[in-house]
Amino acid sequence: MENKRFLEQTWRWYGPKDGVTLQDVKQAGATGIVSALHHIPHGEVWPLADIQERKQIIEAAGLRWSVVESVPVHEAIKTRSAEAEHYLENYRESLRNLAQCGIKTVCYNFMPVLDWTRTQLDLEMKDGSKALYFDWIDLAIFDIYILNRADARADYSEQIQVAAESRYAEMDEQAKKDLEINVLMGIPGEADISLDSLTQSIEIYKAIGRDGLKQNLLYFLASIADVCEEYGIKMTIHPDDPPYAILGLPRVVSNEQDLTFLIEQQPKAFNGICFCTGSLGAGPSNDLPAIFEKVKHRVYFAHLRNVKRDEIGSFYEADHLDGDVDMYRIVKALSAENQTRDMPIPFRPDHGHQMLDDLHKVSNPGYSAIGRLRGLAELRGLELGIIRS
Repeated sequence: MENKRFLEQTWRWYGPKDGVTLQDVKQAGATGIVSALHHIPHGEVWPLADIQERKQIIEAAGLRWSVVESVPVHEAIKTRSAEAEHYLENYRESLRNLAQCGIKTVCYNFMPVLDWTRTQLDLEMKDGSKALYFDWIDLAIFDIYILNRADARADYSEQIQVAAESRYAEMDEQAKKDLEINVLMGIPGEADISLDSLTQSIEIYKAIGRDGLKQNLLYFLASIADVCEEYGIKMTIHPDDPPYAILGLPRVVSNEQDLTFLIEQQPKAFNGICFCTGSLGAGPSNDLPAIFEKVKHRVYFAHLRNVKRDEIGSFYEADHLDGDVDMYRIVKALSAENQTRDMPIPFRPDHGHQMLDDLHKVSNPGYSAIGRLRGLAELRGLELGIIRS
């Protein structure tokens, strides 16, 4: 076992205002921090001084800033509008500044408008803990009755439409508002989306289409390739969450075909993948061990969490070792790939149930301390057992 390399255990930290402190992270057993400068508006250059300040805070706590998550890709780049070149240059400058500080693994996503989507943030589990939930019926309610998107009904089965109509009729105004807030919620510390801006974006992306968005992603990667290669930066794209088109918005990083297309069309080694088991696992047809086998050489970062789907495809975030994702097979394959690397692959427990004392605290959805501590402990033990055996 002494010759085996362990994965790097990391933890997402939202900065000095995060209710989970760096001391908490150390007690959880993580050694690496996954962080971002959420106070910098999307598209603006990350100043060298701000990066250095964040890095110094992390290192003063005895930890390492291992991964940036995320340097957001501005909507002008995703839509390839007239302002795209301006924001691409800003992005390249942010990458240069990060590399100068020795931070060279960058996570990002290419989801239109919405970063991730859940319809409920506090689904109560049988043990009294609370989980994040994506319910197709509630999404249909938001889409058809709150957003009032044209042709929305065509995207839902008759079964879901009937259930949505019935449930909507029983909802009071507060329940409707809560649903709207949940669906439109942005990254903690960043601005949420409005109904009007979402409607406008849907029309823009309708013209771009799925193929157009795929080409815009390749254009983005081509535009940063030289900087990444010069500075040794590894970009890791996060899969769509959930991994299918919603609200009339295309998604292009949702399955094996999308991921293999991306690394075949941009074959340079900087172009990597964040292997998120929760995002990919929400897709009923996604065979995660098979997908990992196809793309493992480009996996530079991993998010490990589990989901449990029902018969219509709705899902909640399950315990890390429970649910529809075979976490044993994933960690075993990830560990085997890790043995081939010069540097360990960083992973983090992704999300976690709100539980114990955290039930009485306000925390970022999915990012309370104790649920993630439990997840990290379970994953650490699983990896150790795999390596020892």
